[in-house]
Amino acid sequence: MPSKPRDASPYTIDANTAALNTLPFDDTADFEDASRGYIGTWDPPLRITNEKGKIVWTLEPFADQTRDAPCPPTVNPSLWRQARLNTMNGLFEVTEGFYQVRTFDMSNMTIIEGKEGLILIDPLISCECAADALRLYRTLRNRPDVKVKAVIYTHSHVDHFGGVCGVVDPEDVRAKRVEIVAPAGFLEHAVSENVYAGIAMTRRAQYMYGPYLVPGPRGLVDAGLGKGQSVGRISIIAPTKTISRTGDTIELDGVRIEFHMTPGAEAPAEFDFYFPDHRVFCAAENATHMMHNIQTLRGARVRDALAWSKYLGEALDLFGDKTDVLFAQHHWPMWGRDRIASYLAKQRDMYRYLNDQTLRMLNKGYTGIEIAEVFEMPQSLAQEWFTRGYYGTVSHNVKAVYDRYMGWFDGNPTNLHPLPPERSSSKYVELMGGAARVIDAAGAAFDEGEYRWAAELLDKVVFHDPTNTKAKELLANTLEQLGYQAEAATWRNFYLMGAQELRHGVAIPGDAPSPDASMFSAMTLDMIFDSLGARLKGPLARDPILMNWTFEDTGQHYAVEVSNGALSYVLHAREGADVTVTTTRTTFDEVLRGQLSFRDAITTNALRLEGSAPKFLHFLKLLDDGNPTFPIVTPRSDIEAAWKGEDVG
Repeated sequence: MPSKPRDASPYTIDANTAALNTLPFDDTADFEDASRGYIGTWDPPLRITNEKGKIVWTLEPFADQTRDAPCPPTVNPSLWRQARLNTMNGLFEVTEGFYQVRTFDMSNMTIIEGKEGLILIDPLISCECAADALRLYRTLRNRPDVKVKAVIYTHSHVDHFGGVCGVVDPEDVRAKRVEIVAPAGFLEHAVSENVYAGIAMTRRAQYMYGPYLVPGPRGLVDAGLGKGQSVGRISIIAPTKTISRTGDTIELDGVRIEFHMTPGAEAPAEFDFYFPDHRVFCAAENATHMMHNIQTLRGARVRDALAWSKYLGEALDLFGDKTDVLFAQHHWPMWGRDRIASYLAKQRDMYRYLNDQTLRMLNKGYTGIEIAEVFEMPQSLAQEWFTRGYYGTVSHNVKAVYDRYMGWFDGNPTNLHPLPPERSSSKYVELMGGAARVIDAAGAAFDEGEYRWAAELLDKVVFHDPTNTKAKELLANTLEQLGYQAEAATWRNFYLMGAQELRHGVAIPGDAPSPDASMFSAMTLDMIFDSLGARLKGPLARDPILMNWTFEDTGQHYAVEVSNGALSYVLHAREGADVTVTTTRTTFDEVLRGQLSFRDAITTNALRLEGSAPKFLHFLKLLDDGNPTFPIVTPRSDIEAAWKGEDVG
């Protein structure tokens, strides 16, 4: 039988105890800020359900994370501090007319009282959570009938727009009773970021956020940026107004807002903004109470630390001397002009230091791994709680900066064409005298607290022979101790999810967030055909196929061609097509959502074919479904078979 999580080892206890002596735990200002303006919350434990009664968000597992709760030996005390702060939930008054509902999801929903109604900033991930957050405000402020007049999306990540249909009726937007404001490029990035590599990102996000870990001192305690991600209905409503220039000022329901564009930093489409009549600055997600990711562990394009630093410098220059209150869409606000200016300046310097010092060292010939091993932040930054690595870390951010400038190759020709892990691991194990000897060496390293080295050795054995239960169990124990020591919630979750997979196999997701119809409808046809191209089994696509697609309800025409194993398209019909597909965008969306099969669409005449039906059916067979439950810490299925387009699970 697979073992259960173990206690902290003496080495882990020593490491976590040492952290208590290196950080200013007597500084409790964040706890005062996080509780300031508290109005109330629902009777604990907070539990939000969907229309079928299924829980989509709850804080019940974190009831022990009270302000004065002692840190368990299996949790880094710095992370435990962040976890307790992130557990504080409910409705808070930020300043007159400005409110936040916190910890009703991964992010905050900010509520501004306008002249006639409400302006909402970032309606969380799930419709159920956003609706409940708004209901809390209306109940505690005794304003049951107050209407939403506008919604602002600060940026293109799902935790900042996904719950919009829980607080706004799309019909009110179409009737121009509600305005939706977003940065330029929002819609494209919001619906495409997780489409092309969506299956792999989703799988790795399970490791990053740990939703299948058992909450508690030996499992999930936090996500750094918040408690975790809700699992309700995800929606989107297209913006009615986009902002593209720094300095643009608009008025929403009597509230003036001045925008500052920050594309390419924390998100590809993002802005922060200032309320000149209130001396309030919204930092969006550009400045939160921690070090953010330059490259997120779930997988994404590398962000620009230099641009990020410059944007924070611009914000400080534009608004620093006239801001009395700063809030962001994660964590808690800050009050006081001098404190805010210092906060923005140190966040600016943190990202600049990461960028510039990595560049300095890579220009001396050092690689990302080498630089990360010796890189230290200045004490003036390292001693600030809001620069600690609860989500991003110095180690993986340095490697991300290296990757942004230099790419994956470290310049050593030995690493130009290495063997894949499955092949090299077997050779290493054989060279070291067999699996038993490697496991013995790893066990000795484990007993000495050398967990990184033990993990490296055991990884070779597991990839050599994934049926070796002794190696898998020892590797699980090793990853567990590394997780217990991690200050970053994301690292802890990765380590503990790896240990869980080694012990119990891949957890099959049963409550993943569910996109509603609005998410698919927001994708352009270009995005959809690009995503189909990324699913094409190229090695099997030997014969050319030319298809004309006509969408009767939108009047759009596409010629989609498969040639040389690749898919391409143009935005008009072409002569000589093998088959013409006539349908509607509505039907196409239903097929993409899995509500209707292509076969049923053809049978019901919702999709009509003229020409070679076999060619069209062959095209459908060429589409790869991916594998949303692929293993991460054990060898994958036969890669050669997968490459050839064979179903390998």
